[in-house]
Amino acid sequence: MDMTVTTYLVYLLIAVPLTIWVARTLSRNGRIFLVDVFHGNAAFADAVNRLLVVGFYLINLGFVTLFLRSDSPVLDASGVFEQLSVKLGIVMLVLGVVHLTNVWIFNKIRTRSRLDSMTRPPVPPNDTVQPLTAAEQATQYGY
Repeated sequence: MDMTVTTYLVYLLIAVPLTIWVARTLSRNGRIFLVDVFHGNAAFADAVNRLLVVGFYLINLGFVTLFLRSDSPVLDASGVFEQLSVKLGIVMLVLGVVHLTNVWIFNKIRTRSRLDSMTRPPVPPNDTVQPLTAAEQATQYGY
């Protein structure tokens, strides 16, 4: 068997399970974060979590597949390790960037939802509480 084909096989045997492991780990450990982002709505968080896993697989396995090709033939065992180190290193960097992007986006959503909940009045206004007049506001706020 050609050394280039051996490199391809070893690359796929490492990159595909690595991608699956990362996706499962992120899904399992990210659930609590998503539940918090979606204000305790566990069913919605689980649905989003499953959709994120599918998207993660599509993006990363697509990248792994596209990155399989090599421009130069592998001639010996050291070439196998050199090419594998570059390919797997880049795959791991892409996995990390995709993960950090997801965390950043959901943290922004979480922060915005917390700000929205802090700016809303705790109780909706009703007829028993009258709004302050302009003169009362000036007195109260020192205008």
